[in-house]
Amino acid sequence: MLFKAGLLQQMEGLVMYINIKTSNYFSKLTLSLLLLSVPVLSAAASGYGGPYNFGTPASPADIALIDIDAMPDGRGLPPGSGDYNTGKLVYTSNCMACHGVDLGGVAGTGAAALLGGRDSLASGKPKKTVESYWPYASTVFDYVKREMPFNAPGSLSDDEVYAVVAYVLGAANILDKTATLNATSLPMIDMPNKDGFISDPRPDVFNYE
Repeated sequence: MLFKAGLLQQMEGLVMYINIKTSNYFSKLTLSLLLLSVPVLSAAASGYGGPYNFGTPASPADIALIDIDAMPDGRGLPPGSGDYNTGKLVYTSNCMACHGVDLGGVAGTGAAALLGGRDSLASGKPKKTVESYWPYASTVFDYVKREMPFNAPGSLSDDEVYAVVAYVLGAANILDKTATLNATSLPMIDMPNKDGFISDPRPDVFNYE
């Protein structure tokens, strides 16, 4: 492997092209390697003066997307509200492509099933879903708010997140489909696996009580 002098720490990419041609009588494999040396941006160019000279400082807008700490008792939940019917619309537009019409996950997307598996955790084939495994409804809100949808995490409004959580929990028969979720009603939901976890006894680990 060849390294351009002085750029050992700046080599950024390795692109491999494999072309395979197959006929009835023979197979031909062509393998080509292309090394690309891309200079790392200097601290001056990137605007970041950290010790590793890469990356950019997080802006207030960047931090706001993940600045949430929704606790099981409702602490940290934002204002807003949503219901099952509104959540179904949000789900159809933002979630269904990966999680499926029936919330069972679409093969090949890597998206997990959201429903099913209740009472399966102690079996030989446990199925971990929002319905069967997650202990708190606040965790569902927190995760959707931070990480979903996959192609645009953090893009849903608080009302949309409340709504899609209401839809998922309503579809799982955990929440009445006529209910409205907000910072007061969401912590009152009893998830099927709420008693399925034990506290970590280590003194340096925070456990919610």
